[in-house]
Amino acid sequence: MSVPVLLVAMLALCACANDTAYEPEVPQGDPRRGRAALADFECGVCHAIPGVAGANGTVGPPLDSMRRNVYIAGKFPNTPDTLVRFIIDAPELAPETAMPNMGVAEQQARDMAAYLYSVD
Repeated sequence: MSVPVLLVAMLALCACANDTAYEPEVPQGDPRRGRAALADFECGVCHAIPGVAGANGTVGPPLDSMRRNVYIAGKFPNTPDTLVRFIIDAPELAPETAMPNMGVAEQQARDMAAYLYSVD
C-alpha cells in the first residue's frame, strides 16, 4: 500500500472515531434547575442518576453518560432536541417505551437535558 493511500485510509478511520470532546448544548437549559427537576419528578425511582439524591432506580437505564450515548431509547439520534422531546413525552416518540408521560414542561425538560449532558 502506498503512503498516500495509507494516509487517506488513516484519516477516514479517524473520522469514524467517537468524539469524546462532544459537549451537547441545550439552548436555555440550566443544569442546576435540571438536577432539581429530576429530583422533583422522582426520575430516580426508575433511573440511576449521578448527583441526584436517592436516584438509584434499576427499572430504566442509568443516566450517567448521556452525552456519550449515540442513541436515545436505542433508536433516536442523541441530540439535545430529541432528548428534550423524549423527556416531555416519551410515549409519543416511542409508543413501546415503558417511560410514562410525566407531565414535564418544555423548560423543565431543557433543564433536565442540560443536567444529564453535564454528568459522567
